[in-house]
Amino acid sequence: MDFQTLSKKVSPKLKRIATRHKDYVSFVDEEDLYQEMLIHLWNNFKDGVPSDINEAYIVRGCEFHILNYLRKTKENIKILSLETPINEDGDTLKDILSIENENDSLDIYERLSVEEIKKDLSKKEKKTLSLLLEGYTLREVGRKLGVSHVRIVKLKQGIIKKWRAKVKR
Repeated sequence: MDFQTLSKKVSPKLKRIATRHKDYVSFVDEEDLYQEMLIHLWNNFKDGVPSDINEAYIVRGCEFHILNYLRKTKENIKILSLETPINEDGDTLKDILSIENENDSLDIYERLSVEEIKKDLSKKEKKTLSLLLEGYTLREVGRKLGVSHVRIVKLKQGIIKKWRAKVKR
């Protein structure tokens, strides 16, 4: 089977997977995830996919790849508020950015700042967000707060939902 035939067969499933995982992080959309899975599929195809591997196995491999990709990429993301001083003089990114139309552009940036997001969160959501930003895993956050990791997942989803609502304003 050639790559084009294989990709046509698995593309609908890969698109569903991308849609399902698009809310995992805010810096990629479903098209990015889909493209990353196709690249992974191509790299495996180049190396010679054995003919006895079924389609479900190939799709599952792409999903595992994307989850690992998101985990690794997320570890490298640093969230920085525009209000945080970045040098000894106390200058903030907000002060340093040379934005032509300050009112529109700064309003968007301010809405994305961590402090701005925290205003709408409950105490438990704020603590969860702080621990996650410090690099703790979901299970570690759950242990620290005395709740299950499933509860932390739900709190995280609530935080993401509130963040998206704030960005859309």
